[in-house]
Amino acid sequence: MAHLVIVDDDADLRDLLGTILQAHGHAVREAQNGQEGLELVADQTPDLLLVDVEMPVLDGPGMAYGLLFRDWGDENIPIVLLSGMVGLPQLADSLGTPYFLAKPYSLDALVRLVNRALHERVPPRPRLEAS
Repeated sequence: MAHLVIVDDDADLRDLLGTILQAHGHAVREAQNGQEGLELVADQTPDLLLVDVEMPVLDGPGMAYGLLFRDWGDENIPIVLLSGMVGLPQLADSLGTPYFLAKPYSLDALVRLVNRALHERVPPRPRLEAS
């Protein structure tokens, strides 16, 4: 069993993902924005983060950079980006994560990606150079 944190401002989607991932044997906690996600991570380090890109208060990339700059070991948590935004592959590349899914996605695809990320455990390595 892995400990996952889902960070998404869509409560219905968070509930659905949580239900599916719990059915696959994972413990799940949920946050509605990146700031709440950072607080959950500070409280208990998860094995994997599933993070929406566009959210109020603190977006997904902001949360990812927050983990990097906090430097408590949390920068080593693999991150799965979930978004319907154009340019998601480029954003994932700039954040240094190989794990992303464009919305809408199938629940089977999500479960496969979560399993892959938990197996590989590749932490994000953001590119910090100016464009």
